[in-house]
Amino acid sequence: MKVLIIGNGGREHAIAWKLKQSTMVSKIYCAPGNGGTASICENIAFNNIEELAQFALNEGIDLTVVGPEVYLAQGTVDLFQSKGLKVYGPTQAAARLESSKVFAKDFMKKYQIPSAAYETFSDANAAKDYIKAMGAPIVVKADGLAAGKGVVVAFDLDTAFKAVDEIMTERVFGDAGVKVVVEEFLEGEEASLLAFCDGVKAVPMLPAQDHKRIGDNDTGPNTGGMGTYAPTSAVTEEILIQINERILTPTIKAMQAEGTPFVGTLFLGLMLTKNGPKVIEYNVRFGDPETQVVLPLLESDLAQIFLDAVNGNLQPDKIKWQTGKTAVCVVAASGGYPGRYETGKVITGLDKLNNSLVFHAGTKVKDGVLLTAGGRVLNIVNVGQNVAEAIDNVYQDLPQVKFDGVYYRKDIAKRELQRYQALMEK
Repeated sequence: MKVLIIGNGGREHAIAWKLKQSTMVSKIYCAPGNGGTASICENIAFNNIEELAQFALNEGIDLTVVGPEVYLAQGTVDLFQSKGLKVYGPTQAAARLESSKVFAKDFMKKYQIPSAAYETFSDANAAKDYIKAMGAPIVVKADGLAAGKGVVVAFDLDTAFKAVDEIMTERVFGDAGVKVVVEEFLEGEEASLLAFCDGVKAVPMLPAQDHKRIGDNDTGPNTGGMGTYAPTSAVTEEILIQINERILTPTIKAMQAEGTPFVGTLFLGLMLTKNGPKVIEYNVRFGDPETQVVLPLLESDLAQIFLDAVNGNLQPDKIKWQTGKTAVCVVAASGGYPGRYETGKVITGLDKLNNSLVFHAGTKVKDGVLLTAGGRVLNIVNVGQNVAEAIDNVYQDLPQVKFDGVYYRKDIAKRELQRYQALMEK
């Protein structure tokens, strides 16, 4: 079958790489794709989603997979469905779980899904008054989509006030900052859980842990994600049962009750608190870079899973994972990211990697030369027999990756390594 993937990041490269392994798939198009997808897909330039839908009709595309949240929020799934095309992803209405923090928080409150206490504001001064009354630490979130950067965890009042000003007054995230959500600060360890959903049921993937901050030891500003690993032992079997019973299943049932059944990948950003797991945020698509560590551990045919989900017939017992292995991903970023950075830097050394997979994010090929084209440039991923092996292998390969200004964190999966070493010492 022919598959169209919409997106141009490391997530889309990982999806394409996994679909390429399916005996069901004969051809993959990626729109617009990147320098990595160009080697396994046919990259397609386009101007709008209407043009893409027409392309899908003309080419007889059997399945479209929508990667980035912005396309889901625009109603790409609705458009494709209206033309009789099969598409994996939630409708525009269901995508509000991510496209509006206000909607998501009100939804969780209505259906008693555990999350942080909150208030919503459309007036900056009112938001500041509330922050002053509540005190720090406190969390300020832009209501709309902000490419993973619209959340500020403020440990003092000045930082919180500045966040309100930047989001609501200066509009650094545009219309995403018309409203803000001010939330209780949750203490605990973060984890990510993705799930395949068919509108009626959800099948969880392996739990992962992201590293959002730019600097080692979780310092500096938030990014789209500097690295991740899966599975994380922070999510025990007991905690996974709690997540299923208190969050995942109730969310899918509640979306049905709202008349907007959720089909696609639901991403739960979680805080593992002393009172149990709580939702930090919903995402309505594969995470990036979580996808890059979860899919290499998937044994089953991804194309079949996508089709089963779209057809409302997910079969949990047929979704299998590699056992006993750990995948670690480290992001190689442009110097200056997540602030200002330069592009067009020549990338070399990828042919010298010994053990690791490479999923391209911000890259392009020009005149046969691979160049940087974004903040997060490459995802270097290693699958090891354990977390120690995966970390050793990925950090042995990373020095081979060269471009002017290359930067990466040196401590990805450090917490998991500490837990593994403690277990080995017992």
